[in-house]
Amino acid sequence: MSAAYRRGRRSAGAVTARAGDSSVDLSRLLDVVAAFSKQTICVVGDFVLDEFASCEISRVSREAPVLILRHRRTELYPGGAANAVNNLADLGARVVPVGVVGEDAAGRALLERFRRKRISTSSIVTSREWVTTTKTRYLAGWTHTTEQQVLRVDCEPEIALPARARAAIERNALRFAKRADATLVSDYGLGAATPALVRHLSAKRIMLDSRYRLREYATTGVTAATPNEPELEAAYQTQVGANTRKLDELGQRAIRELGIAALVVTRGKDGMAVFENGGREPKAPRHIAIYGSDAPVDVTGAGDTVIAVFTLAVAAGASYFEAAHLANYGGGIVVMKRRTATVTRAELEAALRRDATTQR
Repeated sequence: MSAAYRRGRRSAGAVTARAGDSSVDLSRLLDVVAAFSKQTICVVGDFVLDEFASCEISRVSREAPVLILRHRRTELYPGGAANAVNNLADLGARVVPVGVVGEDAAGRALLERFRRKRISTSSIVTSREWVTTTKTRYLAGWTHTTEQQVLRVDCEPEIALPARARAAIERNALRFAKRADATLVSDYGLGAATPALVRHLSAKRIMLDSRYRLREYATTGVTAATPNEPELEAAYQTQVGANTRKLDELGQRAIRELGIAALVVTRGKDGMAVFENGGREPKAPRHIAIYGSDAPVDVTGAGDTVIAVFTLAVAAGASYFEAAHLANYGGGIVVMKRRTATVTRAELEAALRRDATTQR
């Protein structure tokens, strides 16, 4: 640890960051981030390729009332569970990705992205029968204007995950989850991550991000989950809106039904709500105000960043509430970037130090 880094930590002292109805010690959060590089995280989930096609508006078609777009460039980014892997790598952790890709251009692109960052791909199954999910977003604008998304086209598998690939994923997940400091489960409903698989894992801690079936993970051994508010509403077919009391009721209900230690609900511009299992006496929910701007540039993949930072922070010794604060920083940073972006360890440390300096 450099002398400059030690001075930076001492200068933070016992400065706390107040957010919502609670606070945390920023110097403690810096200690947690410093331990990120010592952690090994196993990621089990659905790998997606995010494709962004940047186009210039040429004219309106004479054939139909639609825009004709002139293609400029195409950019590829890891999405879904692959985005969580990408974030963990940029945060300094050792990552073991477990999942499946097809023997197609999208699958090869994802594997190449991982290899560039020296992420081992040996635990990723490649299947001829599988199609790598690709989400293509078409962005359009005039020459000197900001691009806006005008269309998204998803290419997804039309069959269930083949039995051979499913068995290989389970073998790899069982092998690597028990060795890791934490296991991140990213379930986008494509078949690589399932409640049945999670139930068989022997892991120190399991963090869950499930798009469609949060309640199906009840009593599977999950430690904590990070749904967004619409996912929680869908799980219980209840609208929260501006009713914080209703949110608190749903959060307490979910944490009891799932049998988990913590639930972090992301709420967009309204920040986060953190629920912890207090046993017989439920703990009061705590709310964290949004970090940074409430006018995001691009929210694509922000949930993957949140679960990545949260998982890594808990593995590094943070409390659930401290980990939620760090995840809030990570989410606030990444939504100010374009495309499916990641947050780095250096960016987290810089944000914490800025707040420490401001609040001294």
